[in-house]
Amino acid sequence: MIIYVWPTGKLRCGRLRWPAQTTRCAIGWGGIKADKQEGDGVTPVGAFPLRRVFYRPDRLAKPLTELPVVPLTPHDGWCDTPTHPAYNTWIKRPFSARHERLWRTDSRYDVIVEVGYNDDPVVPHHGSAIFMHNAHPRYRPTAGCVALAQADLLALLRQCNERTKLSIGRRFY
Repeated sequence: MIIYVWPTGKLRCGRLRWPAQTTRCAIGWGGIKADKQEGDGVTPVGAFPLRRVFYRPDRLAKPLTELPVVPLTPHDGWCDTPTHPAYNTWIKRPFSARHERLWRTDSRYDVIVEVGYNDDPVVPHHGSAIFMHNAHPRYRPTAGCVALAQADLLALLRQCNERTKLSIGRRFY
């Protein structure tokens, strides 16, 4: 299955389509571009595999999907220090380098789908922590991720497997 994401022309809003549905999504505050760099707020152009799903077991049941599923803990993070050997990988906290906390107080990361961007191989400074995750209620722009309503994300995950690709770019028909 291919999941398509494209910008709508409205401020950092997008559409996400898979065979069963088309829905609203948020994209990066830097737009959608091919030349992604760390910290630029850009959602990268390309077709990427989905690696695994993380979720908050204290807030929802294990998502139904054929992708690997990992329950989060308060110690989970993601390294976003371009010069660190663990750049763009899942880490355990405490961690000495700059990183993003995956266990958040808001609901944005209650469900996280790891997108296989800049991971095979990892290239320093080319961007990290590109996920699909829960959108802000007003679909505020992300730091480069694709965000959608949790109900839509969970419905989408039920159809995903290791062959699923996330295709980000122009509008697809």
